[in-house]
Amino acid sequence: MDGRSEFLCGVVEGFYGRPWSMEQRKVLFQWMQRWELNTYLYGPKDDLKHRLLWREVYSPEEEGQLHTLIVESEKRGLRFVYSLSPGQDIVFSSSCDLSLLKRKLRQVSKLGCQAFAILFDDIDHSLCQADSQAFSSFAHAQVSVANEIYRFLGEPPVFLFCPTGSKVISRELSVEGLSEVQSVLQRPPLVWDNLHANDYDSRRLFLGPFKGRYPQLATQLRGLLLNPNCEFEANYIPLHTLGTCVCVCVCVSNNDVCVSECVFFILFCVFLTMVCVDEEHQYCPEMALSTALHDWMEELSQPLQPGCVCVVLKRSQLSLISTVHPDVDSDLSEGGDGEEREKKLHNNQFQQGPGQPRSPGGVLCVEKAPLSESQIRLLVGLHYLPHEHGPSAQRLLQDLTWLKEHCHLVSANDKKGPPQKAEEWRGRAAGFLGVCEEIAALHSSVVSGVSKAVLYDLYPYVWDLRNTALVAKAFICWLGCGTTTGAELLGVESEPWVFKGGVSGELQMLLPIGSNSELFSHPPPLFPTSRLYNIRPYHNKDKAELYCMVRQLQQGAQGSPDSSPAHPDLIGDRCLGPCLALCPEYSMVLEDELGVCGCVLGVVDVRSFAKRCQTCWMPAMRDKYPPRTGHANSQEVLQQMEEDQGEYPDSLLYHFPSQLRLDALPDLVDISVTRCLLTALLTALKANGSHGVFCEMQPTDRMRLDFLTKLGFLEIIRGEARHREGVVLGRLL
Repeated sequence: MDGRSEFLCGVVEGFYGRPWSMEQRKVLFQWMQRWELNTYLYGPKDDLKHRLLWREVYSPEEEGQLHTLIVESEKRGLRFVYSLSPGQDIVFSSSCDLSLLKRKLRQVSKLGCQAFAILFDDIDHSLCQADSQAFSSFAHAQVSVANEIYRFLGEPPVFLFCPTGSKVISRELSVEGLSEVQSVLQRPPLVWDNLHANDYDSRRLFLGPFKGRYPQLATQLRGLLLNPNCEFEANYIPLHTLGTCVCVCVCVSNNDVCVSECVFFILFCVFLTMVCVDEEHQYCPEMALSTALHDWMEELSQPLQPGCVCVVLKRSQLSLISTVHPDVDSDLSEGGDGEEREKKLHNNQFQQGPGQPRSPGGVLCVEKAPLSESQIRLLVGLHYLPHEHGPSAQRLLQDLTWLKEHCHLVSANDKKGPPQKAEEWRGRAAGFLGVCEEIAALHSSVVSGVSKAVLYDLYPYVWDLRNTALVAKAFICWLGCGTTTGAELLGVESEPWVFKGGVSGELQMLLPIGSNSELFSHPPPLFPTSRLYNIRPYHNKDKAELYCMVRQLQQGAQGSPDSSPAHPDLIGDRCLGPCLALCPEYSMVLEDELGVCGCVLGVVDVRSFAKRCQTCWMPAMRDKYPPRTGHANSQEVLQQMEEDQGEYPDSLLYHFPSQLRLDALPDLVDISVTRCLLTALLTALKANGSHGVFCEMQPTDRMRLDFLTKLGFLEIIRGEARHREGVVLGRLL
């Protein structure tokens, strides 16, 4: 860049992943014009002809698209910079490669582009044999090609060259560091800033303000281009605050520039100076964030299409993991009569609010409503910056850490502790649970209250955090029941920022089962739903509803809803009764706005549990279903209960001392919550010392086999099952 050039500030589309669409780039140019950003650099890593196939020229259709971008940027007063990344396989000493490079840039130049960049980032630093003989160093090779191209293009006023930086993502940019770079280059550098880039972690998104780059840096730089989130709609606040920072810096640190500009720009800068600077007249990220939040809320509150979001509940598509007894062939596609749950629509009070209206024909209608200001602040706080969480996320992580470390205050084994300490624990737990519920409500509002474009970009991250919060909330509720022994409570110890996943990943790693990434990392569902779900420990009042649920599942699997047993409790007593009666502390319930829709039951020590069944449970069942009643069905099921108490071999229980059973209604719209339900139980089992768990099923139950296999369960020798045709799947904890 020559001395005539102004300070370049704007956006570099330089991330790995799907490039932005033409329409998204046009919206970007509108944003940049509005926020006084002046430069756009085209360099998406996954554009094949930008990087991998850089030697190939553009087709006529591609030429037309590039020309349109150049024209659109000029209309908005922006400088369009075309970049090329030949570094992966270029032979620097090859005249052929140099000619192909010139041909490609000549083609783009004819489309009207007047600014260019050659990028040699993210490449192997070794030279091939031919280049080693032609150049003294890797830097020499790069500089040679860059200078040749610069002269070929006629020494354009903007020509950028990118080697590598000291860090991929810098928390702060220091004047000292930039001065050192400037002394080497003998000119002020332009910074490619990855502060909001998220292409290195599929579970992280950065909605926080432009931060850690101070006004004093302007004297050391020729420009700064922000390489933002891959998800276009996530970049409103980062780019808004970048523009604010630039305008404030210009107005505060260089009054002469403001005077020489147009009146509108003067007024714009003065306004931003008033609302986005601190008492020392420096750029304030928090104040800039408040302004950006206000503007983004107005954008998100634009009228959506009238009507409602409809999710068709097709049981044949949604019944992924409804489970029945292992000796029943479970054809799930017809199971689960939801009529009784439908009647609860206006009677069941769910924790986050009343149920949602459901239209006839199994279609759930969700009225569209914009996100509230508090929800947008929560969204940003949970997805803030690479090296910093927002207030809500900090509180969430601090509370979970404290509640784990002090769970002995509410333990049933600690009866000598002062009552006020237990109350402190429960009060802090209530705050933690409240934030988890806000995250669930945020997920619902994002699905039902934003445009399709925003939903597409934000949903995977909001969904992922909602699921992790469901598990964490269930874990804290379970700790509050006082049943933990504290054997494996602390989870995975790790320094901050060394594991992936942002807030969701840090919540995960604080859980006893957190190192098992296969339980947490899964793609989101194809069809988002705003339905609210909750996972909690079992209460005695849930028994009747769970018995009803498992009876419906059994009848649906048998394909004969009228073949109900003589006693309504028979199936429930066989499938759920022993666990609910003898170890309810390892029973978790899944519920939505309509009521209970799933459960998972666990046994931490199968050997001792089997003995208790023989001495306590079976005598009670013989009294409940005596032979004199004359009901053949009852006696058949009672005989099956006796068979269920058979022993598992020691070779199985040595590695997998715990057992589980999972049931869920087939009309679950988001089947990922079933995974969360199972993970919640595994967390409790791990916390109390279990090192392995197994479950038994029929080999024909392919959906359940596939579901558990994806969660790390492996099939064990079939002879280990108590039922002759059964299959045992186990996983270590």
